[in-house]
This record gives sequence, structure tokens and C-alpha cells, in this order.
Amino acid sequence: MRDDERFAEAIRRIDEANGEDPRTELVDGTAQARELLFARGVYDWVRKLVAEPSEELLLAARGHTLRRWMVPRDRYPKTTPGYRQWREALAVFHADQAGRILVDVGYTELTITRVRALIVRENWRNDPEGRALEDADCLVFLETKLEGYLDEWEEKKTVNILKKTLRKMTPIGKEHAGSLRLSDRCAELLRQAKS
Repeated sequence: MRDDERFAEAIRRIDEANGEDPRTELVDGTAQARELLFARGVYDWVRKLVAEPSEELLLAARGHTLRRWMVPRDRYPKTTPGYRQWREALAVFHADQAGRILVDVGYTELTITRVRALIVRENWRNDPEGRALEDADCLVFLETKLEGYLDEWEEKKTVNILKKTLRKMTPIGKEHAGSLRLSDRCAELLRQAKS
């Protein structure tokens, strides 16, 4: 299999797996798998943020939340440590899921190790590609998920979460965040988080 064919097949299989998400969102009147939409959004942002993204970064962007619905939040305590445990377990789960696909389509152990490192956020603060992936993830969260949490979270909690989100982002990521088309309510909360 040629390199471009292998990459296309890996993306196809990742999309197929994320397309099994039972949670859906309406896009132009059509229900689409939520995780598939999120992964495609992160992938698109990585391509905007990085002039020449590596194949490993693109694979990680598409697979970094692979089959997320299979590890529900309610399996872990509703505490801050419980949330962290869930996030860490999710990262390993996503890396394992992506790794299986990459093995199946013939990627080398070196490539798979790098994709896994990006997905589990290994040393991400000192890794330009890890930072780009984090920026892309945060931007898609702001664009597509924040609005859905506003009725669930009190304002103080939302602003605190947005402050933490912004702290994870690079200056370029924050600049893009400031130019997103958000609802008035989301934009105001983001403004509060920046101040």
C-alpha cells in the first residue's frame, strides 16, 4: 500500500469508528455522529494552524477522541480528581483505539508511538505539534460544544472552565478564539475569562 493510500485508509477507518457514535448533532437538517464532527473539526483546525502538519499530527487530530462515548463520565466520581482520572483513562483508550487501526493499515511502530504520544498529551507543553493539537481541540470546543453546556453550568463555573481553556492555548490559538463566531452569551463569557 502506498503511503497516501495507507493514510487515506487510516482516516477512513477512524471516521467509520467515530461514525458509530450514537450521539448526534443536526447539521443542515441531517443528524450526524457527534464524535465524527468533532474529530473532523479538530483535523481542519490543525491544518489551519500548522503550515505543514506531519502525518502523525493529522492522524492524532482525527483519532484523539476516538470512540469517546464508550467511556462515559459517570463511570468516575463527580469530583475534580474523578474528572482527571476519566480524562487520563480516555486518553489511553483513544490512543489504544487509534493504535489498533494504525497497526491494521500497516504503520510502523515509530509512527504509532508518535501518534500515541500526541493523543495522550505526552510532554505536550514542550511539543509544538502537541500545542497545535491542544489549540485545535480547544477551538472546536469553543465553536461547537460550549453553547450546549451553558444551561448545565452556572456562570462562575463556565468562566473558570474558559480560563483554564485559555491557559492551555498558545497566543495564536487565543487569537483565533477571539475571532470565532460565537453566540453573544458565549462571547461575553469568553471575554470575562480573558479579563
